[in-house]
Amino acid sequence: MRKIDTQEIESVIYKMALDAGVSLTDSCKAALYAARDEESEGAAKFALGALCENFELAEREKMPVCQDTGMAVVMMDIGQEVVLEGKFLGDAVNDAVRRAYKDGYFRKSVCDPVTRKNTGDNTPAVLHTTIVPGDKIHITYMPKGFGSENMSRIYMLKPAQGVDGIVDAIVETVKIAGSRPCPPVIAGVGIGGSFDTCTYLAKKALARDLGTHNARDDIAKIERRAYEKINALNIGCQGFHGNITALGVNCEWAPTHIAGLPVAINIQCHCMRCRKEVL
Repeated sequence: MRKIDTQEIESVIYKMALDAGVSLTDSCKAALYAARDEESEGAAKFALGALCENFELAEREKMPVCQDTGMAVVMMDIGQEVVLEGKFLGDAVNDAVRRAYKDGYFRKSVCDPVTRKNTGDNTPAVLHTTIVPGDKIHITYMPKGFGSENMSRIYMLKPAQGVDGIVDAIVETVKIAGSRPCPPVIAGVGIGGSFDTCTYLAKKALARDLGTHNARDDIAKIERRAYEKINALNIGCQGFHGNITALGVNCEWAPTHIAGLPVAINIQCHCMRCRKEVL
């Protein structure tokens, strides 16, 4: 057994949150540069250039890369051989987020869903934990803005709708969203499982680097088909019309019931902020 004090987890998440708030992932930056160079439409190309200048300035000046500094999403794969010591894990995560949002001068956006009263410190974070083999903890931190989160959808398809139905659901979600999620977007897609696990798979898919594909050939083909169809929608960067509406489509899957085909699409704007660490 391996003992890990939650204070160490708190320190790591604090640093991840500060860094993610001001800097995009390397794969997202590369995808935006490539999109800028590939785009042929004038207004959309100009907008992509502005997005690139924005993330360069934010990283250089250590300023928030987007005014929506997001709701903190933390995903942890915890090895079964790990024994956690110290304060309660949820408290450690929230303390890290609370300190990072204060020290980074990040906007606090978390509120009560009914009264709309702001919690004042961007907590509680969304925390997902999974027990896995081993003695390590894999941590993924993602601040999720809600301009794109609000455009996400779940479909409970009929099994007979098959692959075509999955692709149509992904493309329809982006088409309905239009310019509202600040395209070019990234679509995280969960296929299978149940109503709830499907949505988690979609969130998990977003954390995968752009330019990578699912290890299963048939799932990877769904990613490519949806990506091509989305970029044929002519929505373009920020809705200015163009041939780049999506930076990527990432799919994850799980076995499901014989009577169902759940498909969840979690939309992410061009501003992909995600960090990963292993303890």
